[in-house]
Parts: sequence; C-alpha cells; structure tokens
Amino acid sequence: MRFRVVSCSPLLQSTRSLFRQTSHLPFPSAAMPPAGSLNDEQLRFFDANGYLVLGSFSSAEEVRAMRDRMAELVDGFDGAGDVFSTKDHRQVKNDFFFKSAENISFFFEEKAFGDDGCLKQAKELSINKVGHALHELDPVFKKFSFGANVSSLFSSLRYKRPAVIQSMYIFKQPGIGGEVVPHQDNTFLYTDPPSCTGLWLALEDATKTNGCLWAIPGSHKNGLKRRMIRDEIDTHFDHPSPTYDLKEFVPLEVKSGDLVVIHGDLIHQSFENLSPVSRHALSLHVIDTEGCEWSKQNWLQRKIPPQPLYEN
Repeated sequence: MRFRVVSCSPLLQSTRSLFRQTSHLPFPSAAMPPAGSLNDEQLRFFDANGYLVLGSFSSAEEVRAMRDRMAELVDGFDGAGDVFSTKDHRQVKNDFFFKSAENISFFFEEKAFGDDGCLKQAKELSINKVGHALHELDPVFKKFSFGANVSSLFSSLRYKRPAVIQSMYIFKQPGIGGEVVPHQDNTFLYTDPPSCTGLWLALEDATKTNGCLWAIPGSHKNGLKRRMIRDEIDTHFDHPSPTYDLKEFVPLEVKSGDLVVIHGDLIHQSFENLSPVSRHALSLHVIDTEGCEWSKQNWLQRKIPPQPLYEN
C-alpha cells in the first residue's frame, strides 16, 4: 500500500492526543506495512496533524464490490426516506433518523426535490447518503469494516476494544451534492474520554472540483468545541458553531481506494459538489468500548451494543 500526505500549516497547541506531541514532519515516504499496520512515522504524522492519508488502502475489486452492492440497494429502495443537510439539523429530531442507528436508511439531498415535492432527477442521483448500520447489516460492507486492514489500523492506534458505531455511504451527487459544514466528529459521537476516529474511504477520485475533504492541520490539538445533545424531546448544540478562517483549511484530494484517517477533534468539511461528476465515499466512525463510556446524550443510541473489531 502506498502512503501519501498533504502539506499543512504550522501546528497548533496540543491538548489531548493518543500519542506524545511531535514536531512538524517532512512528507513520509515509507510504504505502509502489510495488513493496515501503521509505522512510527505515520503515527507521528497523525498525532501532529490529526489526519493521515493511506494510499491504495482498498483494492479496485473491493471498491467495485461496494459500489455495485450500493447500486443494488438503491435499486431496491422504495423511496421512503428523509432529507439530510448539515446546515439544518432539524431532521436529527425525528424517529426515522434515530432508528437509522441500527438500520440501513436512505436520506435525500436537500436540493433533490422541486417545488412540487417531486424528485428533479432519477432516484439514484438524488440520495445524499445511506446509513447508519451498513457495517452490521450488509455482508459486503461488513466484510470491509471487520477486515484485517481496519483492525490492524486500530491496533496501531492502541485501541483496546474498538467498535464501528456508525457507517455511511455518501454519494456527493453531481450538481446537488450538499455542503458539509466545518465540524468535529466528537461533537456527534462522544465518549468519555473522547475516542472517536473517522475512516473515510474514497470510492471515486475526490478532488477540489467534486467536493473532496478539507481540514485544518493540527486543529485536533485545540480540543472539542461543542457537542450535540439529545434530550427527551429532540437534539440541540450546547454551544454555537465557531467561525473558521477558510485559509487555514487544506484540501485532501485522494484517489479511489485511498483512506483518510480523521481524529475525532479535527476540524474538517467539504464543499458543495457543483461539478458533473459524483464523489462516492464510505465513512466509518470507530470508538473504543474499553475504558471509554458512550454518552447517553449522543443522538445515536443503540438497543444492542456494537460488535467489537477485536478484544485484547
């Protein structure tokens, strides 16, 4: 597997890290060891910057299998879904969204519908994402999620009993693929102490044109800015959203099959896809279930505990 990183700005002050603080590193050139294990240079880069790009993490055959399987799921979709937008979290207040924690649920793009309430384009070009239990309920996505590469990666990060808490297939549809505003994953998937790490697998090339990820290198060292709280009625944020200087973000352009590892406190975003090309990706969020307590205030509450990737 090849290893590739993106240039970054000077580091910010560290608050909490999985590893000891390190200085800014030159671009690592070492190839990734077999089975998803991370070497010391890669671990130091992740600790310093809050993200890591692993080239060719999945083979073309694995990527094709997941894309083909999603095409089958979309083809069988009956149209009963909800609209998803990160700009308006009103949908995180209804039963459909809450139940998606342990289901395979479909969410439409905000701009998929016309004034008459009908889809403006084909069904397969109207869906924002599918979530949040693909990793458990579908054998193709479960094979990837519980594969040796993913497990080895979290072993390298010193997770004791890691578990995928949610999975999402994201379409970033051409022309209408919605913006994902700057955020931290720990805002939505909080454990005490924080342990969420995101995996973002490109299933198509992701560029600045079609809505690749952007991140503020080192921003994970400034801690968690706010949390989404679920109460007896709905959800709300405990603090307003901070404002960010767009000049601090760097693009994480990747090829199909590349994986982006994302620290739970890293500030990241993606812009609207106004291009004629889609940007499919699979996103997993993993927490440690040993020594870390899942918050009862998170929007995502399960009836059955998640299956761990491994146990030490």
